[in-house]
Order: sequence, then structure tokens, then C-alpha cells
Amino acid sequence: MSAILIVIMQSVEYVFEEVVRIYDTDAQGIAHYASYYRFFTNTIEKFIHEKVGIPYPIVNDELWFVMVESHATYHKPVKLGDKLTILLTPKILSSKVIKFDLKIIRKGELTTEGNLTQVAINPKIWKAVDIPNEILSKLA
Repeated sequence: MSAILIVIMQSVEYVFEEVVRIYDTDAQGIAHYASYYRFFTNTIEKFIHEKVGIPYPIVNDELWFVMVESHATYHKPVKLGDKLTILLTPKILSSKVIKFDLKIIRKGELTTEGNLTQVAINPKIWKAVDIPNEILSKLA
């Protein structure tokens, strides 16, 4: 394991493995920028399901998680067939907002980093609501 990966892993909450598929790429076999958000979202979805134990992003009739901000920095391209390791670190910004920091590693090398910020809402009134304590405690 490379030194950069070891340092990154020290603050990581969850690790997800992914492969770059044909539908992720352009004609040259390089992953399209939108695919990185698929990698990010799949990692968050798996984390929430496995670690928190709730459906995601629609938890129930009164609690949804909606995306309010996204960011990605692309350091090196990933290509068709590449095996990726996505590292996720959740951060609770408030009782209503969660930010997920993500890093994509290929063969021990950082290729991409970014974050997704989500707000808990009640879809019936489309307003932000507090995330239930039983969910927050599993995210912390």
C-alpha cells in the first residue's frame, strides 16, 4: 500500500470497490465527469444501507435526503476496466445537513476527490428537517 493511501485511510469511515464500466466512458474509454458522481453516490448509498440500516435517499414518507451541493477535482483520468477504491468520510455539518467527503483511488494513487452535501427534508412540505438522532448517531 502506498504512503499516500495509508495517510488517506486514517480518517476514512467506509471503503467501496467499483469498476469503470463501458457506460461510464466516452469514445476513448475515459470516464466521463458525470460517472464520478455515480461512483460517489453508489458509495454513499451502500454506506447508508450497510452502516446506518435505512433506505436511501428516500427514507420514508417524511424524510428524504436531497443533494444541495457537489464538487469534484479530477487529478488523473480513470479508464474502462479500472478497479477503483472509493473512500468515504461523512461529516455532520448540522442537525439537518451531512457532507460526504470522497476520494477515488486506483492502484494506490489518488485520481479524484470531492464531496456531496445533502439536506434532510420533509417532502410533504419541501422544507429542511432535523435528521433523527438514531440516524445521526450511526453517522457520527
